[in-house]
Amino acid sequence: MNKTELVAYIAKKADISSRQARTVVDMIFSPGKEGVIASALISGKRVQITGFGTFETRKRRARDGRNPQTGERIKIAASRFPAFHAGKALKDRVKK
Repeated sequence: MNKTELVAYIAKKADISSRQARTVVDMIFSPGKEGVIASALISGKRVQITGFGTFETRKRRARDGRNPQTGERIKIAASRFPAFHAGKALKDRVKK
């Protein structure tokens, strides 16, 4: 399911217009300033949706790596990255 299909599904289920559904989806999932999840992660907070899962940031240590084309050693800087951990209810539902 892509974003357009998600918007259409929400519009139909909630009996709202596609424009309203798109606004809601954008408010939740947009990576920009208006995205609730992205804004929380950028400010260092976790977003926990009971039964669904948790969005959080994790840290990756600095490490040595290799350029795959030349084999040359390179330094890879430490970084933060977004992660999602599925909740028990979601895992159980998907198993069926």
